[in-house]
Amino acid sequence: MTAQDTPLLPNFLAGRWQTGTGRGTTLLDPVTGEALVRVDNTGLQLAEGFAFAREHGGAALRALSYRQRAALLGEVVKVLQANRDAYYDIATRNCGTVKNDSAVDIDGGIFTLGYYAKQGEALGDAKLLLDGERTRMGKDPLFQTQHVLNPTRGVALFINAFNFPSWGLWEKAAPALLSGVPVIVKPATATAWLTQRMVEDVVKAGVLPAGALSVICGSSAGLMDQLQPFDVVSFTGSAETARLIRCHPAVAQRSVRCNIEADSLNSALLDPAATEGGEAFNLLVKEVVREMTVKSGQKCTAIRRVFVPRALYAATAQAIGARLAKTTVGNPRNEATRMGALVSREQYDHVLAGIAHLKTEAELLYDGSGAALVDADPAVAACVAPVLLGTQDPVGAKLLHEVEVFGPVATLMPYDSEAQAYDLIRRGEGSLVASVYSEDPAFIARAAAELADSHGRVHAISPDVTASQTGHGNVMPMSQHGGPGRAGGGEELGGLRALGFYHRRTAVQASSAALDALAAQGVPFKP
Repeated sequence: MTAQDTPLLPNFLAGRWQTGTGRGTTLLDPVTGEALVRVDNTGLQLAEGFAFAREHGGAALRALSYRQRAALLGEVVKVLQANRDAYYDIATRNCGTVKNDSAVDIDGGIFTLGYYAKQGEALGDAKLLLDGERTRMGKDPLFQTQHVLNPTRGVALFINAFNFPSWGLWEKAAPALLSGVPVIVKPATATAWLTQRMVEDVVKAGVLPAGALSVICGSSAGLMDQLQPFDVVSFTGSAETARLIRCHPAVAQRSVRCNIEADSLNSALLDPAATEGGEAFNLLVKEVVREMTVKSGQKCTAIRRVFVPRALYAATAQAIGARLAKTTVGNPRNEATRMGALVSREQYDHVLAGIAHLKTEAELLYDGSGAALVDADPAVAACVAPVLLGTQDPVGAKLLHEVEVFGPVATLMPYDSEAQAYDLIRRGEGSLVASVYSEDPAFIARAAAELADSHGRVHAISPDVTASQTGHGNVMPMSQHGGPGRAGGGEELGGLRALGFYHRRTAVQASSAALDALAAQGVPFKP
């Protein structure tokens, strides 16, 4: 089958299915190179689609209570669960992921939807949120102020990354739809098939109001131009694209609310009191290897820098390398494969170039490229074996604290004091997550306090939580996702905190009687 013979996926916009009029972009199997489907949005009337979402989707959602919108999320969950097998097939073919890695994306997205369905049910029949207690405006207690949160009367545009075509949609859409805000998603082109199919299934099931959920596949050209002052935009991807979004007139001139999650150099820190073969040491080694290999290292939360006491540098490198040597790489359809492919040969080239760039400052501690791929042609497949780099001079390094290679790559670095370790981690200039490995609660508390200002999340792994901890790189809906500085400065999830992005806060100054009447329409906001 030639590229132009592959099916052209339709877009769903303005309440109807529409196919682009251009040649489109062909999506490929990253292991075999097979042409799968095409995407294109040439000729779509974007202004009509955005207006339809605002006027029809937004009005229909806002007419419902939080409880009713939560019920809609529950219906979406049922639709997605009924089609899970198809999603796994698409992920294997288009994303190159083994089954366990596909589950992180597919089941993770469904779980997040279910979580917000339960959270919304608890908000009851209210249509607005009461933010805090009333405050007297003066001596007379009859005149007070009450802050309220109302759903914004706009649309939520999601411009998503290639690594999580399922979770990337639903972790944003769940709080948006629960808030009463319609969603337009533009998935990354390379893996758009899974996002498009999920939206297609939900739309065909008829569980959401017309205009509540739309999908546009292909180019992002013109999308930001459609945004109006009460719209919001959420972007996940590179820092370069994030800068373009922040400078766009929609954001810079029309004050469209913007949330950014960009790439970051997340860290793992081993307690200076750890010993070789000790519990904290083993926990770090295991987690680093998992983070390097899950989804072939293509996670914005993956561990990129590993900081250990200098005396443990060689032992850590040996232990991580020994575990990585057991990782078989290749075709995810083969049961012998433990790690699949990158999403494309283009990404393959980027990763190899990035490794070469980092090696100008780092030594090679482990290179898995010598092992044969499982059931895959190395000349065609976008498979990169795990690579562990290292440097004995992290203080003098520059690139290692600046360049992220978005693949199965991490760099090991020794530190000479606790204070130096914190300084080295902060040289990442803001990250999504840092993980701490220790048997000492006092050290964990100290490290968390030191790292909190430069990270969106601090994940502490100690022996007592080995069985229950959720993983350095796993983003759970009850915890905040995002980070300061180069991580984008955004905030997502965090339980009901996520609803804040899709609401507008207003101070209502009125008599006690009027505020009583207002309160009858709302529910206290307790994130």
